[in-house]
Amino acid sequence: MSDHKVHFFLEGVDYQLKNKVHLRQWIDHIITMENEEYHDVNIILCSDEFLNQLSLTYLSQDHFTDVMTFDFSEGDQVASGDIYISLPRVRENAGKYGIFLKDEIHRVMVHGILHLLGYDDKRPRDKQRMTEKENLYLSLRPKGL
Repeated sequence: MSDHKVHFFLEGVDYQLKNKVHLRQWIDHIITMENEEYHDVNIILCSDEFLNQLSLTYLSQDHFTDVMTFDFSEGDQVASGDIYISLPRVRENAGKYGIFLKDEIHRVMVHGILHLLGYDDKRPRDKQRMTEKENLYLSLRPKGL
């Protein structure tokens, strides 16, 4: 694997991500397939309260969300940033959609990565494109993830 780094952190939650080596390789593969380069990408699983506080501080929005991405590339052609994932929101969504928790965590990881790579989901057409990309990359997960 290259010298690019994908880091995983926990903030206010108790959860053990499995197969971090394979997760890093999968994320590296996604970024490579998008013909992009990247430096440090931090994926932080956190509590609703922690993510809501970030939303209030940086976006002046007071609502719960499943994922929030902070892009640190500052116009560089190299992706870098933090992806915060609310474990309680993801757990609730997994139950609502009848899927495994790890699958929903992977989906929001891909969603955050796509945001770091410049994808947007504000307009219906853009949201559809992101969903198609999410589904594609989820289908390419290594066995055992």
